[in-house]
Amino acid sequence: MPFQHSSRAPEERVGTALVDAHCHLGDGAFDADRGAALARARAAGVGHIVVIGTTAQDSARAHTLARGTAGCSATAGVHPHEASAWSEETERRVRALLVEPEVVAVGETGLDYHYYHSPRDIQRWAFEAQLALAAELRKPAVVHAREADDDVAALVRAWGHKVPAIVLHSFAGSRTVFDAGMSVGAYFSFSGMITFKNWNPAVRPSDCPTDRLLVETDAPYLAPVPHRGHRNEPAFVREVAAALAGALRLELDALGQRTTENACRVFGPRLAHSLPEISAT
Repeated sequence: MPFQHSSRAPEERVGTALVDAHCHLGDGAFDADRGAALARARAAGVGHIVVIGTTAQDSARAHTLARGTAGCSATAGVHPHEASAWSEETERRVRALLVEPEVVAVGETGLDYHYYHSPRDIQRWAFEAQLALAAELRKPAVVHAREADDDVAALVRAWGHKVPAIVLHSFAGSRTVFDAGMSVGAYFSFSGMITFKNWNPAVRPSDCPTDRLLVETDAPYLAPVPHRGHRNEPAFVREVAAALAGALRLELDALGQRTTENACRVFGPRLAHSLPEISAT
């Protein structure tokens, strides 16, 4: 189904500004109304958006957006689908972006064995190279894992204590990945999947330490209920936060404050400075 905008407004408001910890705001799906999507996010109480890079070119676009847009930061890295493009030149371009103040993390990197866009050995090579960059440059790493639990877990265990932090993006509830993440103090970022009726993970949100929880949209993908079938956008992180709050039996405002504090801690002072009421701890 083509992406559409849903005009439904959230009924409940959260006092603390939310952080969308993972959003592909540079994607072409936003070219027609990126400014309007940002305005809707602000109106929904989203105080900061982490714009994700998936290729060297996409990472440069994310950096440009973050540099020119209040309340945005960027990441720089190569998605496992694009791992075959990893090279000395790609590493040079990603490295150059990672020293920019607007770029707060390495990624999106990781492993995806569901599709075969890049061979598995090349994915592992590119993933480990990016973890090495994160360790060298003291940046957190944003990790994608799909149907590659054993290999992701092995690399998370090998590098998790060498990098400042691991963010397990769109955490799907894998016990293997969870155990590896717990062993290195990883952060667990929940997306719109948490709102799906058929979501039945081995690891529940209540199993995760509350000081390591994040919320994200992964927009324009994985739109949460009640927006499924429409294009996802950063404003909808409120539905994710509401679902996570419900799963944890917390008030939305309390969950929002906790996840925003966590985002400031993992991504650094740039986020905290954009959210005056939150301090990085």
